[in-house]
Amino acid sequence: MSTEKKSILDQLLFRINAVRNARENKYILLNAPNEAISQITAILPGMKSPTIIPLAEEGWSSMQSVVREDVFWEVIDQLKGLGAQGVLVLNIEKMIV
Repeated sequence: MSTEKKSILDQLLFRINAVRNARENKYILLNAPNEAISQITAILPGMKSPTIIPLAEEGWSSMQSVVREDVFWEVIDQLKGLGAQGVLVLNIEKMIV
């Protein structure tokens, strides 16, 4: 196979994998009590780690992460048990890992 054809094939496979990875995952946003952040972080490793942003309401933070589709409902149950509220779930169009 020529170098040019291999380059085109690699690029195509990269793009296919990005779409496939997106289908296997969901993007979630949630509000969580600060005292539960370490426990929630253990449940939601995300791609590297969840994004955590303090809310205007003291004692609460917003968290963003990625969850695999095959464990989604189990994770949601655990998050609710830790006090997570306002959970938003979004489809991911493409996911570059």
